[in-house]
Amino acid sequence: MLATDLVDVTDDPAALDSEGWWAVVAGFEGRLVCARFATLRTAPAARPSARWRGPDPADWASSLDRDAYVAGVAAVHDRIAAGEVYQVNLCRVLSAPLPEPAADIDALRAHLATRHPARYAGSVRLPAHGVEVATASPELYLRRDGALVESGPIKGTARTAELLLPKDRAENVMIVDLVRNDLGAVCAPGTVAVPQLCGPEEYPGLVHLVSRVTGRLAEGAGWPELLAHTFPPGSVTGAPKSSALRAIAALETAPRGPYCGGVGWVDADQGVGELAVAIRTFWIDRAGPDEGPRLCFGAGAGITWDSDPAGEWAETVLKAERLLRVASVRGEREEANAR
Repeated sequence: MLATDLVDVTDDPAALDSEGWWAVVAGFEGRLVCARFATLRTAPAARPSARWRGPDPADWASSLDRDAYVAGVAAVHDRIAAGEVYQVNLCRVLSAPLPEPAADIDALRAHLATRHPARYAGSVRLPAHGVEVATASPELYLRRDGALVESGPIKGTARTAELLLPKDRAENVMIVDLVRNDLGAVCAPGTVAVPQLCGPEEYPGLVHLVSRVTGRLAEGAGWPELLAHTFPPGSVTGAPKSSALRAIAALETAPRGPYCGGVGWVDADQGVGELAVAIRTFWIDRAGPDEGPRLCFGAGAGITWDSDPAGEWAETVLKAERLLRVASVRGEREEANAR
């Protein structure tokens, strides 16, 4: 679908229970942008786009290099040993300068659609409001149909199903418990259920363990209550969530921004909506006053007591390598010349 003709922009989640069709981007640190559009129509099929010119592949820099990330895993182990936390999703932000100041995030979205299709794919382009996001997310944060809600946490990653470890299942079960608790705070008693636990699903280049948690909203609860009790998504924080967030604040060296937040849409007239966890997500940062725009991307891994530091670093590489390669392509003509 293609939404155009911007009507309103707000940071008030109550707007999502009012009227109209809204695009939603919720940043990990709490910034919420809800944009209402007047026109919604079927979008043309995605086609390869020569308009996208990505960064030079050699220019990507990470907020945490390998040594710093491995040290971060060791610090999480110390917190687990001290009884502060069971799991922390430790992330790093990668960024690279864009060759064109007028880079179009919608062109990147079309580019991704033909090379890395995803279940929850799309882009939100609101440059006047500091939002230029393109996602190829595989993960459902929240789906709502009236009072019925569902979340689809992903934890556990490997190149093939045979390489999944007991640690991957343990990660997933911890987060399912957390999501059950989060939804239980806003759903009617006795309605929260887990219809799928640790189901292996294949995605481009890797396999994830995916669970489903469902519930029915309590009387009077809506989007403000849902977001207040479930955000940030549990799969990208850790457990317990409050302790994991303190560890993230102490160990990560760059804000996540849109990464690990939520991105999607809400149709307030129909009482339905779908927000993805903003993983496998790119955004354009134009905040630097003395430099041009940078393309950003995040990658992380769930750290538990059984985590191997080198293995967790390798997981972040696995999650990033394919998409960075795709986004670094310099348009169809240059790609053809390279072949």
